[in-house]
Amino acid sequence: MDFRKLIKEYAEAPISRHLLLELVNDYQRPNDKISELIKSKELISVRRGLYITGPTMDLPTPEPFLIANHLRGPSYVSLESALSYWNMIPERAYEISSVTIKTSKLYKTPVGRFSYHQLKIPYYSYGIKNIQYSPKQTMLIASAEKALCDKVVLTPGVYLRSIKQTREFLMEDLRMDIETLAKLDTKLMELWIEHAPKKSSLKMLIKTLAQL
Repeated sequence: MDFRKLIKEYAEAPISRHLLLELVNDYQRPNDKISELIKSKELISVRRGLYITGPTMDLPTPEPFLIANHLRGPSYVSLESALSYWNMIPERAYEISSVTIKTSKLYKTPVGRFSYHQLKIPYYSYGIKNIQYSPKQTMLIASAEKALCDKVVLTPGVYLRSIKQTREFLMEDLRMDIETLAKLDTKLMELWIEHAPKKSSLKMLIKTLAQL
């Protein structure tokens, strides 16, 4: 039985152990077969019970953002990772940062580091976008507006109290471009304030953006 043919249809998304067991069901010892596939690098174990196809399979693999969505859910990619995706900050984010309703956690995996930061519903639910990377890959990521709000909310010690201080935080600390910031939808951001942490800081953020 050709495992590559079996797995090809599912290779663009993280693969659960349940699905793997179904695919190798014809083997006498399915769990041993999965262990063998990991040893031969046909599979990579991202965490217990979650896998992606390995380099020896020569198949498309899921994007890191999609892996992040599956690694700890429910979650969406945000903070520096989303800000970089939307070209809001000049740096490329090497650790994938996400927001979750579960407890905060860091995963160090064979395919990179994935950090998760807790936010509560209903604020968590605002400003999440579905991005279709390919026909089989749809990723959950914060909008540019939500990623910036999340950055303010989740950065320890950041309390925005004046327009001058906020401009310094945005343009000096985060090195954001003023023209990019001016395009953000502050009316949309205002809808999130009622249920948001750090309400006064987000109000100052919106006030500063509105004056750019």
